[in-house]
Amino acid sequence: MTMNEAMGVPATVIKIGGSTLGAQDTSLQDIVELHREGLRPVVVHGGGAMISDWLKRLDIESHFVDGLRSTSAPAMEVVLGVLRGVVNTQLVSEIIALGGRAVGLSGVDGAIVRGEQYDERLGLVGRITEANADILTSLLDAGVIPVIAPIALEAPHSEQQAGTPGRAQALNINADTMAGEIARALNAAQLIFLTDVDGLMDGAGAVVESLGAEQAERLRAEGVLSGGMIPKIDACFRAAEVGVAAFIANGTQPHTVHRLVSGERIGTRIEA
Repeated sequence: MTMNEAMGVPATVIKIGGSTLGAQDTSLQDIVELHREGLRPVVVHGGGAMISDWLKRLDIESHFVDGLRSTSAPAMEVVLGVLRGVVNTQLVSEIIALGGRAVGLSGVDGAIVRGEQYDERLGLVGRITEANADILTSLLDAGVIPVIAPIALEAPHSEQQAGTPGRAQALNINADTMAGEIARALNAAQLIFLTDVDGLMDGAGAVVESLGAEQAERLRAEGVLSGGMIPKIDACFRAAEVGVAAFIANGTQPHTVHRLVSGERIGTRIEA
């Protein structure tokens, strides 16, 4: 497939978590191979375990509120350093070592993702107010794999005094939410969440192969849908609303990304 032909291909957004990048993981190899085949992968990553480790090392207090990390100003410096500095750079380096072309960035770069603080208990944690796909589309058109850290930009507040320069603020964003909004903004072909389980499990421990809104609400009410799976499911439904095919699958298994893109029925598919 030529570059011009690839420019008409919708993106595939892949969210990678630290728990899936073990020694036997093939996700990055799959992503590079799909790119060679003319597809347009976009990678969104987390890094919560490494953030927790560094906060502990630096003796910076950290706690969770409703499953989200409350982020103080000192903690935000660690979040920025780990996500944009360590994890993002490592992923870009690995993709390049595998023969791919990748560029690392966050939602702050070019104001790709804007957000706002919304809960005093959470500090510098944001909810997304806008996602702009223009820069990502330009990178994809140039034959590059964007690798995105889940950090958003909060513009200076409107009550800033006239003539006084405002200070924009970086915000910590849930990586699953970020992936869903980017997939939605790109009108992607697929959104793939790679986890360390085979998909969403029902009350009997079996994989839910196809999940609709009514079943999701029932599983949520029963407590089956809980914890870190909630933002993944919510992000999938957000993307599915605009026609994105959304999946949750086990990234620790060989070639999960390639199998999903090839149409194999594995994991959980979210139906709008």
